[in-house]
Amino acid sequence: MLGFLSSKGFRASRVQTAFKEAIEPHEVLLDSLAQKQERQAGLSEKKLEVPLLRKILQGFFISCFLIILLLFFKTFHLQVAEGKDFLQQAAQNKFIIHQIQSERGVIYDKNLKQLVLNKSTFDLICEKDNLPPLSAEKERTLREVADILGNDLETMKEEIEEAKSLQVLIAENLSHQQLILFETKIDELPGFQIKSNVIRDYEDGEYFSHLIGYTGKIKSEEFEAAPDFYSISDYVGRSGIENFYEDVLRKNPGKLRIERDAVGNVIAKEVISLPESGKSLVLWLDSDLQKKIKEELESKYKEIGAKGAVAIAMDPKTGGILSLVSLPSFDNNLFQKGADPTALQKLLEDPKGLNPLFNRAISGRYLTGSTIKPLIASAALEEKIINPEKDINCQGFISIPNPWDPNASTTKRDWTVHGLTDMKKAIAESCDVYFYTIGGGFGDQDGLGPTNIKKYLDLFGWDDKTGIDLPGEIKGFVPDIEWKKSTWGQNWWDGDTYNLAIGQGFLQITPLEVVTSIGAIANGGILYQPQAVKEIIDEEKNVVEEMTPRVIRENFIDPENIQIVREGMRQAVTGVNSPQASSITLNSLPVAVAAKTGTAELGNDRYHNWVTVFAPYDDPQIVLTVMVEDVKGVQAAVLPVAKSILEWYFTKTEN
Repeated sequence: MLGFLSSKGFRASRVQTAFKEAIEPHEVLLDSLAQKQERQAGLSEKKLEVPLLRKILQGFFISCFLIILLLFFKTFHLQVAEGKDFLQQAAQNKFIIHQIQSERGVIYDKNLKQLVLNKSTFDLICEKDNLPPLSAEKERTLREVADILGNDLETMKEEIEEAKSLQVLIAENLSHQQLILFETKIDELPGFQIKSNVIRDYEDGEYFSHLIGYTGKIKSEEFEAAPDFYSISDYVGRSGIENFYEDVLRKNPGKLRIERDAVGNVIAKEVISLPESGKSLVLWLDSDLQKKIKEELESKYKEIGAKGAVAIAMDPKTGGILSLVSLPSFDNNLFQKGADPTALQKLLEDPKGLNPLFNRAISGRYLTGSTIKPLIASAALEEKIINPEKDINCQGFISIPNPWDPNASTTKRDWTVHGLTDMKKAIAESCDVYFYTIGGGFGDQDGLGPTNIKKYLDLFGWDDKTGIDLPGEIKGFVPDIEWKKSTWGQNWWDGDTYNLAIGQGFLQITPLEVVTSIGAIANGGILYQPQAVKEIIDEEKNVVEEMTPRVIRENFIDPENIQIVREGMRQAVTGVNSPQASSITLNSLPVAVAAKTGTAELGNDRYHNWVTVFAPYDDPQIVLTVMVEDVKGVQAAVLPVAKSILEWYFTKTEN
């Protein structure tokens, strides 16, 4: 009974809280005991268990609601607003497009002798977006690649990170040992792939380098501009035909789509487009003639210690370039993968200052000397200022009176005394007095004057680019009255006209312009645009496009006048009525030829030595212009070269 009452009494003594929960009496005793112990321990702070406030719970629930709402909006943004972008990225991760390699077009001479070959090589490519996502795995992969290549790991990392393109060329032209190691481990190196590539192999590179040119490693901006045609390891045309016809020669790779699952395993492969090799080129070039010209010209140019030399052979009936030699030359194979880096560095540094990369044939400008005279004669006949049979008495000089001082005069000398000279003899013997007279006028003989001289030189193409299908061509320069006034602040004098009439003074013409203009004399008056490429062909050597001859200008000189000039050039070889004919050494050739020499005076006993020849005389098949620059003293530097070349050429043709 007592226990019951005690229990009942304790229940009656329960304390009611604000949360409707009763506190048992023994809990009160426990709290009292705890407080007593705290006081005994000397604690200043008192502890009391207090229930959570309603506001705190409300804040907690509101916070949870806001977080859920934020997550909802983020999910909506990812799935709806940016859903298409993420879907596209997922598809990109699922599907990979690989290029199926094809080959660059090759180059043949006119007889379909292959001059440029494609050689297989292998490169290592890093695809940045396919590298392992985990840093430890990525580090292991990069380290293993660096070890195989023998590269510095940190340098390779920087190269990959700093590359703007997703594809990075890590190593090119892998060695046989490196290739085997990578092929066995490539599946363990995510983000890396071996890519087969093709580089150029130039047959007899030094013989054809200025004409054919060379290829060089693609730049990142070039790759980004045409990713459908190129890979980051490709080479593109940098000079010559390789550069000018880049769009024709370049390959069109096929596309292979690879489908992967979520973990990167290949599910399927599909060929989207088939690869197409680049088109190939057939040149007008006679490769045997090119070799002969280079050998003969190089021998003479080295013998006399000249700084440079040029020879161009052209078909006067089409404008086709049969040969183009510029010396010194270079080996275009040095610009390909695997070439000797020391030799390439030496070429680029050019320690002797000879500039072998400079194409003198199309980019060099020179005084022409007497090579100009057939054009001046054509102009004089066309303007009817002189009868071609009229004789001018050459005593080896003319004295030009000074209009302000009758007692003073300027003497213009000839290289010899020619006596009575008509036009044909003047061309044959290269009589300066005759051309001084018809160029600037003298005594009772009117001259062309500077305006008419420039007019006809322009008609022959000496003041404009020829338009040849090679990069880097520059146009010649023919001075005039306005140019001298604006440039030098001086008037144009009669002496300037006399100089211009014999190819001296301020004149600067390219060898290509010279051979093109003499081609118009050879063929009777048609100025053709020179062309290096004859045809574009496909893999089966079927003609895709034929480069038809392109006429720049015709009928600007009467054919009868052209014929008189041609006869004068023929007389320079035969010596008939011209005992001092300038090119009589060519008269022993197996075919009849016509020629004009030129010796341009530079001062200090230095000269540019020229000859231009066409043959056979009655039916010209070739125009050959040879020039050796900066020759010491007056000597026949180019005539022996031209003779050897043409003798070989027509002997070969007959056989």
